[in-house]
Amino acid sequence: MQIAIDIPDEIGDSLATQAGGASRAVLEAVAAEAYRSGKISPLQVQQMLELSSRWETEAFLRKVEAFNDYTMDDLEKDIAAIRAATSR
Repeated sequence: MQIAIDIPDEIGDSLATQAGGASRAVLEAVAAEAYRSGKISPLQVQQMLELSSRWETEAFLRKVEAFNDYTMDDLEKDIAAIRAATSR
């Protein structure tokens, strides 16, 4: 899908100086915000940005400070699942 947006020239000029240009900067911002809000997964970020690996995707998410909201409850569930799997 292609989406067109209008932004002021001075902002577009500023974004154009970034690696990949203004279009890439906007695409990365959309991907980061969609991930932060839980609308897309890391795999979908990878696909959107055409990144080559999960590691490259994780590096991008760290760079833009788009962290997964991992709670203590999530940790406790993961620990219980690991203990259950290793006790077999």
